Amino acid sequence: MPPPSDIVKVAIEWPGANAQLIEIDQKKPLSSIVREVCDGWSLSGAEQFALRYADGPQLYITEQSRCDIKNGTILRLAISPARAARQLLERIQSHGIDARLEALKELAKLSADPTFAAEFITMEGIGTLARLVESGTHFGEMLAFTLTAFLELMDHGIVSWDLLSLSFIKQIAGYVNQPMVDVSILQRSLAILESMVLNSHSLYHRVAQEITVGQLIGHLQVGNRPIKAEMAHQLYVLQVLTFNLLEERMMTKMDPNDQNHVNPATDFTQTPPGMLALDNMLYLAKLHQDTYIRIVLENSSREDKHECPFGRCAIELTRMLCEILQVGELPNEGCNDYHPMFFTHDRAWEEFFCVCIQLLNKTWKEMRATAEDFNKVMQVVREQITRALAMKPASLDQLKSKLRSLSYSEILRLRQTERMSQDDFQSPPIIELRERIQPEILELIKQQRLNRLCEGSCFRKLGNRRRQEKFWFCRLSLNHKVLHYGDLDESPQGEVPFELLSDKIHVSDVKSVVTGKDCPHMKEKSALKQNKVRCQAVSCLFSLVLYCIWTDGLCALLGREMSSDLTRSDLDTLINMEMKLRLLDLENITIPEAPPPVPKEPSSYNFTYNYTTSQDYFV
Repeated sequence: MPPPSDIVKVAIEWPGANAQLIEIDQKKPLSSIVREVCDGWSLSGAEQFALRYADGPQLYITEQSRCDIKNGTILRLAISPARAARQLLERIQSHGIDARLEALKELAKLSADPTFAAEFITMEGIGTLARLVESGTHFGEMLAFTLTAFLELMDHGIVSWDLLSLSFIKQIAGYVNQPMVDVSILQRSLAILESMVLNSHSLYHRVAQEITVGQLIGHLQVGNRPIKAEMAHQLYVLQVLTFNLLEERMMTKMDPNDQNHVNPATDFTQTPPGMLALDNMLYLAKLHQDTYIRIVLENSSREDKHECPFGRCAIELTRMLCEILQVGELPNEGCNDYHPMFFTHDRAWEEFFCVCIQLLNKTWKEMRATAEDFNKVMQVVREQITRALAMKPASLDQLKSKLRSLSYSEILRLRQTERMSQDDFQSPPIIELRERIQPEILELIKQQRLNRLCEGSCFRKLGNRRRQEKFWFCRLSLNHKVLHYGDLDESPQGEVPFELLSDKIHVSDVKSVVTGKDCPHMKEKSALKQNKVRCQAVSCLFSLVLYCIWTDGLCALLGREMSSDLTRSDLDTLINMEMKLRLLDLENITIPEAPPPVPKEPSSYNFTYNYTTSQDYFV
């Protein structure tokens, strides 16, 4: 028979005593249950005790929360919330630093309990903590625990935030304004200021007078603090709102009625980017005068068709940057895509433009662009910027470094690599095509290696005395059956005739090709000592030659696999080129995963046609 629903079986602990296993009757007053527990351990003054959870937040159990107790829960007998609050308040006000620190540690932990918080606040505990902060005598751990306890107590909503004094607000703001304040103190101070702003309209204006955005951004430039998801989202929102301040200039047109001989005002009548483009150009000319002069002089000295139009580039680049950074758009909920480098400079937007306009000028030169190539250049620059931003550079200097590595040639290489790694190139038909092409390409590489062997190569002949080194030359006969070689006094300037090569080796007599440390001459002690460094530096050192082409060629002659790195590189390059040529006509066409089904067999194979009828003849 199951136990009644109002009976809960629990274990209750007390330091230095065996736990009590009791049944709590939920119909009885909680004070009666506490008295029974105290009687079990012969403890007097039951009204000074209460029950708490032994695990988790260890909250006090009240008449309102006792219904949450489950069977098997472990509870703990503790001093009552009122008694605990009184004792902690006395210890906090004592003169002993160690005792005060331990009391503040315990208070920071207990303040999350609403029952304890209510008792502590009733005893004017919040006022005591506020005065400790206002005094400015607490530092380090003691201050951190004080702020933690204060924030936990205020979060219960028992006391109004409007009651805080201006002195307290200034002290908390002072911690935030310190450039190298302890992280724990900074976090708690920021949390207190945030609660002030969210819970009181009057405090919002007071906090705004003490704290500026620039002072807050200074803390973001410290790189040793972990950025969690919520913080990242807030930084993203701050970044979006900061860039949205540019929207007014971005949507402002220049007055076309300005009196100019050649009216440039018409260049800034389109929005976006409006007057924002002109602002960027002026910033570059004033704050980075050397860069501005260099860009202008470089383009004035080029041929007319290769001149990079500075004004047009600045306008289009500004529009592009507004699109990339979504200037004027509202922040998205749950998004945390922020860029750390925009928090490292007071004029981050303008500096970002200055970096990108230099990139545009550099890319224009690399592409040898003309006016007709303007849109192509802008596409490449957009890709360079987006790829660099995706790497999340921590500063503008890091952005410059990443952009330098993303040259036009590198962009082309990345595009090619990404195209080859697309799903189409991993589909079964493409893989099957590669497998069919590979033997043909390998045969082509083999023929190239053998042709190279037939041309021959000259090698240094190492002796015991390096000054007396001579040369020797080796060639493969045109019928691929004999290796001809011989000594030479000096390196030849061209092809050496077979008649001058007195020695020869029949390919049929070659049993194997030995490379590296397995070479016979490398095993000789004297040679090993002399050639130790050379052997470590060259991976294809073998008895006859020192080149991958020869190792491949000899392996091909012996009917073995050409396994050098050069062969693998050549194979990959040639297959990729062949694949691109064969797939040119399939651009933007989806390649099916499986071949089309074979149609059913016809019901009859009688496909003959009678040509003897009169109508089949032509007159």
